[in-house]
Amino acid sequence: MAHSLQAKKRIRQTATRTAVNRRRRGDIRTHIRRVEEAIASGDQEAAMKAFREAQPKMMAGVNKGVMEKNTVSRKLSRLSKRIKAMAA
Repeated sequence: MAHSLQAKKRIRQTATRTAVNRRRRGDIRTHIRRVEEAIASGDQEAAMKAFREAQPKMMAGVNKGVMEKNTVSRKLSRLSKRIKAMAA
């Protein structure tokens, strides 16, 4: 257990940041799931709409340090590719 005031404060800060980051990550996963569900249903318009909503959330996660930039870029690229393939 922490004894110094600084260590106790760091414990509080870490708990707060962990909760915030979990919320952000969960929100991003929810948006990704919505895109994948729209793709699975075969509705390209709904998939594009969900993709447009997910994209800024995912990039915000990168800016906040919740996700890696390359990971988000890869996921966006793959989702976009799957949505474009629906038209054919």
